[in-house]
Amino acid sequence: MKNKIINLIDDAIEELDKDTIAGILEIPPKEDMGDFAFPCFQLAKIFRKAPNMIAEEIAGKIEVTKDLSKVVSMGPYVNFFVNKEIYVKEVLGKVGENYGASDIGKGKTICIDYSSPNVAKNFHVGHLRTTIIGNSLYHIFDKLGYHVERINHLGDWGTQFGKLIVAYKKWGSKEAVEEKGIPELLDLYVKFHKEAEEDDSLNDQAREWFAKMEQGDQEALSIWEWFKDISLVEYKRIYNVLNVDFDHYTGESFYRDKTNAVVKELDEKGLLKESEGAMIVDLDKYDMAPCLVTKKDGSSIYATRDLAAIFYRKNTYNFDKCIYVTGLEQKLHFAQVFKVVELMGYEWAKDQLIHVPYGLVSLEGGKLSTRSGNIVYAEDILKESVSKIKEIIEQKNPDLENKDEVAKKVGIGAIIFNDLYNQRIKDVTFTWEKIHNFDGETCPYVQYTYARAASVLRKTGITEVGEIDASLVTDETSVALLKEIERFPQIVKTAAERLEPSVVSRYVMAVAQAFNRFYHENQCNVEDENLMKARVKLVIVAKQVIKDGLELLGIQCPEQM
Repeated sequence: MKNKIINLIDDAIEELDKDTIAGILEIPPKEDMGDFAFPCFQLAKIFRKAPNMIAEEIAGKIEVTKDLSKVVSMGPYVNFFVNKEIYVKEVLGKVGENYGASDIGKGKTICIDYSSPNVAKNFHVGHLRTTIIGNSLYHIFDKLGYHVERINHLGDWGTQFGKLIVAYKKWGSKEAVEEKGIPELLDLYVKFHKEAEEDDSLNDQAREWFAKMEQGDQEALSIWEWFKDISLVEYKRIYNVLNVDFDHYTGESFYRDKTNAVVKELDEKGLLKESEGAMIVDLDKYDMAPCLVTKKDGSSIYATRDLAAIFYRKNTYNFDKCIYVTGLEQKLHFAQVFKVVELMGYEWAKDQLIHVPYGLVSLEGGKLSTRSGNIVYAEDILKESVSKIKEIIEQKNPDLENKDEVAKKVGIGAIIFNDLYNQRIKDVTFTWEKIHNFDGETCPYVQYTYARAASVLRKTGITEVGEIDASLVTDETSVALLKEIERFPQIVKTAAERLEPSVVSRYVMAVAQAFNRFYHENQCNVEDENLMKARVKLVIVAKQVIKDGLELLGIQCPEQM
């Protein structure tokens, strides 16, 4: 129906294209304003007329069809009143198993670089953001038919490993590392820095061990590999809790033998300059600091490895887009790296390399059990969320089966949804009271709505409904729910275009709210079989869209709560 209205407006005015019309077509706040409204403010400059006069002219040009009961101008808007029965049939006819899916990405490849924790360091709450956002973008692009390569670019190379090897050999033990894992490695790393303040020779030893790593020394590399394996066990445990997978764990170390070719090409193309013994690419004319390529001793840094990664990915996956999900503080770094690729003569860098930045995470009230200092570890916060939800379930529904499974889905979902509910560039703050509120704009509210829909289906004994009498569900709340459901395919596309999972989370909330209004106005378990089937049909499609929407965010739905 929306597309039909867009076509009618397009026929009436030539000055705006269909995409622009689709972008500004609204759903009015009140039923007496119609079902769709087209604002004419944008046309005021073009026609040099008041928006209300333009609205009147457009309304006069549009002929009422069987799909529309009337078209009128209301101030600066053209308001469309649809034939409710036809509209209901049309929307329900669209919703099938793969509703919202598309093949617009068919034949196209997207690389998403996300999560990427530093090996031998704890996975902290900041790493959750990149992991959660990247995972959601994967699901969104996958829904649209793209082939997606999920890449975890581990921070697994650098001088810090020389320090860690020295610390391990001096103060560590195999038994302690294998028993405690990353916390033990972190303690050794902290001890190294403390001791190095008094004994600078430790730093020389660390440089020697890292040099050994770079030269391929077997002992150095085997200790480093061991540290990496221990770290990955812990990271994968967290990924398993979050239901996150990767196609590749290719960290910085993977590119260490690929950087020389990049440096050579930069030199051959006259882009390298010497600066205080180091080699840089001057980006002054682009209002950016220089991009450091090699240090004084000739060793590469992470910018060089990022350049090598870009060319490896382009040659290996032939990506149409390569997306980097990192904190806002890395904006300059990626601007520099992308500009260097462009200056090397690769035009595709302009629109195929994309940085997706996000804001900080802060914890109000901060009463979270932390293992050291002010760092909040991801595993702790996830466990605490699940534990607190379990307590709420014990109070509200002590007889619920599978309490642990439900608590996990709701507890983890609460963290993810809170992270994705606002635009990613905004800082995220939360308190347990806020994210665990079953009545607020939260994941538990949406999941409870889904469970409520599942309960309706259990009570009516109906799981599938074929054709219905559409005239029985033309009341205000039924039509309002279907208007939300109709938006789903466009929501998925918009989220992909904007690289913005919050488009989906906000939408899922709107569907849940519309469903609850419908639920309170319409009793489903009624004697009239046709009426019951018609209403249950709406429950089925709403339940499906909520589930599919939450899956795009990486969230699972419990059937009971």
